[in-house]
Amino acid sequence: MKAGSWATMVRQLAAGGKLERARGAAAGAEQLSNEQASSGQIGRQAESLKAWLQGISRMDMTWVTDRIAVGGGIWRAENMAAVARAGVTHIIDMQIEFDDTALAEPHGIEVLWNPIDDDFQPKPPAILQRGVDFATEALDQDGTRVFIHCAAGVHRAPMMTLAVLCSMGWAQEAAKELIMKRRPVVDFADVYVRSVERFLDQQVRAGK
Repeated sequence: MKAGSWATMVRQLAAGGKLERARGAAAGAEQLSNEQASSGQIGRQAESLKAWLQGISRMDMTWVTDRIAVGGGIWRAENMAAVARAGVTHIIDMQIEFDDTALAEPHGIEVLWNPIDDDFQPKPPAILQRGVDFATEALDQDGTRVFIHCAAGVHRAPMMTLAVLCSMGWAQEAAKELIMKRRPVVDFADVYVRSVERFLDQQVRAGK
């Protein structure tokens, strides 16, 4: 079975609350990752799934700045409660697998569900613009904190975080270094970095 198939199966089980079955399926994913870790995109997908599995029973969240965090999926009410206790007021949910809105409502946390697939394909500037606009509006308010996440916090959420930081004035390389220093599991796939670069170029042309 390919890494993408394992990812789909395990995430569906977890989203349905079947965590023990998800962990059992994860054993196959881990074996796949160990066997294919050096085989390009497949190995990267397997490694991403392993990182996501590590956070399946706990909240995986890394603070990049004092007001912006990046991490993996929330999935459960207990994890959302942990996010709220950390002072998060706004969430950018980049995962196509799960919409956080219902879990966030009891805590008064605002959610932007901005779903994209982790398919190593170029991402449209509109997706990044939507996230940047949401983060900018949130951070303009006093006392707010933003959590940007996907399923594993390895590809999609770091891409969105990079776009947010660069839109705030960070140089691209400095922003990448900060994100990777704070969260070493991050993997900036070239295609996602180029997507951010195209978005930033569009911003410059628009005079933003």
